[in-house]
Amino acid sequence: MSFQDKRVLVVGGTSGLNLGIALGFAEEGAEVAVASRDAAKVDKAKAALLQAGAKAVYGFQVDVRDPDTVSAMYQALSQHWASIDILVSGAAGNFPAPAAKLSPNGFKAVAEIDLHGAFHVAHFGYPMLTRPGGHLIHISAPQAYQPLPMQAHVCAAKAGVDMLTRTLAMEWGREGIRVNSLVPGPIANTEGMDRLAPGEELQAKVAATVPLARLGQWQDMANAAKLLSSPLASYITGVVLPVDGGWSLGGVSLAMSHLTQSLNKSG
Repeated sequence: MSFQDKRVLVVGGTSGLNLGIALGFAEEGAEVAVASRDAAKVDKAKAALLQAGAKAVYGFQVDVRDPDTVSAMYQALSQHWASIDILVSGAAGNFPAPAAKLSPNGFKAVAEIDLHGAFHVAHFGYPMLTRPGGHLIHISAPQAYQPLPMQAHVCAAKAGVDMLTRTLAMEWGREGIRVNSLVPGPIANTEGMDRLAPGEELQAKVAATVPLARLGQWQDMANAAKLLSSPLASYITGVVLPVDGGWSLGGVSLAMSHLTQSLNKSG
C-alpha cells in the first residue's frame, strides 16, 4: 500500500474529511494537490500537507459549480503532473431545511455543488487519469440511500452522485480506471456533524446508534480511501462503500429522530 510518488488530487480537500483524506496520502509520501473555493484555506491546507510529509504539494482555487474554472484547474495542474493516479471528488454543500420551506435556489445550490460539481470534476479530470491504474473516489453521504427529513436536496444530489459512480465505473473500466464512492457515517469534528448534531449531548446520542458505539474519525475515511486506491483493491470498482461503523444497518433512522427533534426545537 505504498503511495510514494503517487499523484493525488483532492477536490474540496482543504477542510474536514477531505483534508483528512489528503493528509492520509501525504503521510504516505504521495504528491498531493488540493482545491477549493477559499484561497486562504488552500494555503493553510498546503502547509499542513507539507508538514504531514507530502513529497510535493499544489493548491488551486476552484468553484466546482463552474465548469470553466474546473477545466482551468486541470490545465494548471498539467504543468506539474502528466497524469493523476488518485482523484478524490469531495466538494459538498448542506443545510437542514424542510422540503416545503426549501427554496428552489436552495435546492439548486446543493445540486450544483454536489452533483453537477462531481460531474465537472470527473469529466474534466478524465483525460488526466492514469491508464491503467487511475482511481476516482466520490465522497457520498448516507442521504444517497437513506431518506432523511430536512435533507431532500442532499438526498437527491448524493443519490445522483452514487449512480454517476456506477455509470463511470462501467464506461471507464475498459481503460483500467476504477471509480468508487465512500460514504462517511457520523464523523467527529466535521462541519457536517457539528451542523446536524450540535453539542456533545446530541453527538453522544448519535454515537449510541452506531453498532461500533463510537463516532468515526477522519483517519477512518483516509484509511478507506487508501485501501480502495491500493493494489489490494485492484478488482473493485463501482462500489458504494459505507465507512460508518455499521450505522447504515439501522442506526441512521434512529439517529435522525434525535436530530429532527433537535432541529425542530432550534427553529
